[in-house]
Order: sequence, then C-alpha cells, then structure tokens
Amino acid sequence: MTDIAIIGAGVAGLICAQRLTKAGYSVLVVEKSRGLGGRVATRRLYGTWADHGACYLKPKGELFRNLVDLLCDRHILQVWNNQTQPQSAPRYIAPGGMSAIAKFLAQGLQIQLHQRVTAINHTLENSWCLTLESQEELTAKALVMAIPAPQALTLLAPLGGSVLDQGFLENLSAVEFSACISAMVGCPATSQLLPHWQDQKFPDDPILRWIGLDSSKRPHPQQPVFVLQSSANFAQLHLESSDLELVAQDMLQQAAQILALPWLTTPEWMQVHRWRYAFPSRPWTNSVLSGKTSPPLVCCGDWCGGYLVEDAIISGLAASVEINHHLAQLPLPDLDFGETLADDFIYSNPI
Repeated sequence: MTDIAIIGAGVAGLICAQRLTKAGYSVLVVEKSRGLGGRVATRRLYGTWADHGACYLKPKGELFRNLVDLLCDRHILQVWNNQTQPQSAPRYIAPGGMSAIAKFLAQGLQIQLHQRVTAINHTLENSWCLTLESQEELTAKALVMAIPAPQALTLLAPLGGSVLDQGFLENLSAVEFSACISAMVGCPATSQLLPHWQDQKFPDDPILRWIGLDSSKRPHPQQPVFVLQSSANFAQLHLESSDLELVAQDMLQQAAQILALPWLTTPEWMQVHRWRYAFPSRPWTNSVLSGKTSPPLVCCGDWCGGYLVEDAIISGLAASVEINHHLAQLPLPDLDFGETLADDFIYSNPI
C-alpha cells in the first residue's frame, strides 16, 4: 500500500509527485511508456536525438521562468536563437533532448516505467486498486491521474456513478484533443543550401503545422535532422493508417514544395510517431478536475486550464494541494524553483 499513486510521468505528474514526496508521503508514479516526460519527448536514433513532442519552451509566467532559469543554470536548457526574428522572445531548447527536463524533475522519485494500468477499482478498505498489464496489483490511499482526459475516462468510466460523481465523468468526457503526426528525418550531410531558419510555422496549411531544424539544437550535428508536425485535420484523416511512413512522405513532399528544399523528399532515414492526444482543443477550465470521492481522486495535466507545459506545471502543483487537503494535510514545500529547490533536486509548445 502506498499513500498516493500517480498515473503518468509527464511534467504534471512529476511535479505533483515531487511536491508530495517532499512533504513526506509515499508516492509511486506509474508510466505506460519506456521513458519520462509525456509529450516532452525525445527519441534517440542514428547517433543523435530528435524532439518529436514539445520542441522548445517559451516561458510566460514567473513560476515557469524560475524553472527555466534553474534548468539553464544546470546546463540542461539554453536559448535557441531565432535568426529570422532576432527581437522575438527567447525560446529554450535542451541540447540533450527535451526529455532531459523530465529526467531532472524525476530525480529521487519512485517510478515504474513500461507499466500500463488496465483497470482501476475501489476496494472495501476504501482505497484504490490499480491492475497493471502484468497482472500486478497496486493499492493506494489516493490517486492522481496525470494523463490525457480520454485515457483517464477509459479507466474511470467502468466505475460508474456508484463510485464517481456523474458530473465528474461528464466533465472528463467533455475535454477534447487534436491529434498530430510527427516525422523525424535525417538528411545527407552533403545536402546543399541548408535553411538559415530554425523553424517555420504553417498556420493555414492543410498538411503541415510546423517544421524545425532539430539538428540546430545539437552541439555537433553530424547531419541535418528535421522534425515535421502535421496539421490536426491531416492527422485525424490518417491517424489509423497502417503505414505511417507513407503518410510522412506526404508531409515531406509538402514541406519540400513550400520551402523549396527538394532533397527533403529523399532522407537517409525516417521515423514517425502518432500523437492521439497532442493538443487540448477543448480543455477543462480549472487547474485540476477532482473526482469528489473518497478515497481522493484528482485529474491533472496541461489540459486543465490550458495546453502548454507551463499549464502542466501549474496543474501538477494544484493537484498536490488537492490531494494533500484530503489526506494528512502535511506542510507542502514551496516549489518556487529557487536555490533551495535546486539543492533538493541534486539529491534526489509546439506540442
């Protein structure tokens, strides 16, 4: 039995887990993927990295600014200069891949990776029981679901109105997401006429949403590497395709035509990732969605109150407050990402 189980090792889940762990609770994070970060995702391939989720950070609020400053001090983030718009607000990237942010936030936490939760039940002892794909069962006094709302709904809907408030389930089902297909391509090192830009947006294109020269983030790139993100409509049309590389070829053809880079259509290698829940198109209005049940259940993520990494941080902090209120009401540490927190962590959008 653990005090708190958190499903999802994205930014919101990790922030929530850090705060509750430092308060003194036993916290277990369960993540279905092999890596951390959720949509703050990096794939290692062909001797380099490619950020196929959130590709950079553009902090707005003071809380997020403090975290970015801390990560810059730790040499995890650095400014990604915008040569085409030198006067624009700075954007921050991770030379070692954006998932380095999640690895930093995960220090000192108890996390089980590659463990998909297949069922959630309410026990007679008034606790939550999580069944994993491996048939292992975990019990917890409280539950935080830091995953996209549709995934949370799939697990919670079988509990029905006998355990959960019907209004909670209706609010959860009202949250909507847009999909995205991300293509990562490596081009020959001899490619001529490399672009002078770091990225380009295509707000009105039917196929493409964004393209970035991902290799411009790396200290010593061996070849040009691009990441392409599709439009929401294009992704929805091809989300169930059995041949994603063929879909990505359409994206490459479009990019090559728009940007006058014909060699983009013949990369040396390519990998494709489908994001079913890339962008919250209809987010929940508040920073958390509470199940209003005993034992406590709270949903959080960037879809609560917004759609950015910054919103995920705020939501994760709010979830820790909500859960603590229903448990021992321990003093929660002030995660202002200042020097004290930096010392603590030592021990321990784009999409």
